[in-house]
Amino acid sequence: MSTSASWRTHRCGDLRAEHIGEKVQLCGWAANRRDHGGVFFVDLRDRAGLVQLIADEDAPAEAGPALDALHAEDVIQITGTVRPRIAGQKNEDRDTGEVEVLVETVQVLSHAQRLPFEVLDELDAPEQLRMKHRYLDLRRAPMKRLMELRSRANHSIRTTLQGRDFIEVETPMMTRSTPEGARDYLVPSRVKPGSWYALPQSPQVFKQLCMVGGLDRYFQIARCMRDEDLRADRQPEFTQLDLEMSFVTEEDVYALVEAVVVALYRDVLGRELSAPFERMPYAEAIQKYASDKPDLRIPIEIVDLAGPGGQLGFMVFDGVLEKGGWVRGFRVPGGASLSRKQIDQIEQAAKDAGAGGAAWCKVTEDGATGPLSRFLEGDAGAAFLAALEAQPGDLVVTIADLPRRALVALDAVRRKAAELAEMVGEADRLVWITEFPLFEESDEGEWHPAHHPFTSPVLEDVEALAAGQKDGVRSRAYDLVLNGVELGSGSIRIHDRDLQQTLFSAIGIPPEEAEVRFTHLMEAFRYGAPPHGGFAIGLDRLYALMFGAASIRDVIAFPKTASGSCPLTEAPAPVDSEQLAELGLALDLPDTDGNASTDAP
Repeated sequence: MSTSASWRTHRCGDLRAEHIGEKVQLCGWAANRRDHGGVFFVDLRDRAGLVQLIADEDAPAEAGPALDALHAEDVIQITGTVRPRIAGQKNEDRDTGEVEVLVETVQVLSHAQRLPFEVLDELDAPEQLRMKHRYLDLRRAPMKRLMELRSRANHSIRTTLQGRDFIEVETPMMTRSTPEGARDYLVPSRVKPGSWYALPQSPQVFKQLCMVGGLDRYFQIARCMRDEDLRADRQPEFTQLDLEMSFVTEEDVYALVEAVVVALYRDVLGRELSAPFERMPYAEAIQKYASDKPDLRIPIEIVDLAGPGGQLGFMVFDGVLEKGGWVRGFRVPGGASLSRKQIDQIEQAAKDAGAGGAAWCKVTEDGATGPLSRFLEGDAGAAFLAALEAQPGDLVVTIADLPRRALVALDAVRRKAAELAEMVGEADRLVWITEFPLFEESDEGEWHPAHHPFTSPVLEDVEALAAGQKDGVRSRAYDLVLNGVELGSGSIRIHDRDLQQTLFSAIGIPPEEAEVRFTHLMEAFRYGAPPHGGFAIGLDRLYALMFGAASIRDVIAFPKTASGSCPLTEAPAPVDSEQLAELGLALDLPDTDGNASTDAP
């Protein structure tokens, strides 16, 4: 192994025509070895890129066989001289394409065994296999690009916030369990048997305590964990940009977040976003787009069809309306050109979203065709189509269901119809969704915070909240949405101890329980808490959208699968019984027959 004080004089991907004639020492991974009639070529790769190595008649006699003996992904160190490529052999698609390195010496630093997949930029390998051997996947240029973009993005965020006098504070990774909408990951205490830490779902309480502590402009690129059912765009551990400020209103928070996002796009992508971003109240978003995260690139609005729909004599509509449900729909301009197969996809999107299906029709010069058309005769049918402003050549799609399912289904079919009709605009659309309700009612009739229990109600609704009202109580919460994807949430927080207890009581946490579970926060509020508010952006999701990644897993160096497992480390995994005994734990797991099996320490 080399004992040189400097392993390399240059990086592979940095060599250019200006280096011609220089003697260089390079290190990297051997890729794409070729033998052209006794002239040997190897592409040498490092993080900066690829450069072509060559051993021909001008190279030492031992250089050619040394290159020829290399295996894919061997780690090598070479010395040689940079020279121009001969006419006609320049590679315009490569930054180093004007030059090559005439090899003098080759030293193998580490041999690579047979690979589970080739390290190619255009790779057709199962994602599970790529994740199991992530260290190989990261050698590919597309993955390196995403990691480098992520690093630049984090730097941009820090530069913008530190330029505005924000303090970066690292909050604890082990704290106590608090209700934040999902299950906590729990860590047993060895020194205090029977007690547990919780890994943070967010730094929410601690950033509020920073405000009480006078650190009036806080930020953190924070690691968070939530033990929840996973989806394609979620990970059990994730990274968010966490912000909090004292003595601010919603407008101050909007302006700061917009400055961060605008700088991020400019610094990383070289693109300019216009600010301020659009604003839309929650009620308007639900009414027009059946979603609190509407994709405004889609020029389709939802129409309430309860009135005209109830006059059609359509039993499905009538039955839903009798139960207090919704009949809503939209028109797809020019959508009558969609094939039956494409319309089947729209219907399937409704079913996948939990609805029974979607009733539809095509509008022609001679009237309507399709399943819904037989109910659209006469004045009632004309009034129904008029409510939609439907024109010949349009497709009409409707959903009839109870409000919760109808919302989800309408959003799904609107997106699918726009995709199939190629109506999704190209320009990014960022919008603030404002004036959220403070509480949401579950299917079981239970009320819970729409965001989290530290969100301040609108001042005019505090009296109603104190009187026990939940429905209609508004919050000072806001979300930022990009192209139909929620990037993050925030709110003006409660800073009054009595109001905080009022909200705890409203969600079933009595004063004595609140004093135990939130003793640190409730105690701090006794000693002067400033008005404050903040925001958090899910960086994995934002970066995946910004960088054009296929999945958020592609912008995370070592992600988990959709089931929360790590193919690389095979976590989660069993631990030794000695470790359990040290923690005072016993396992009570069902055996293969479904019976309990206890492994006592």
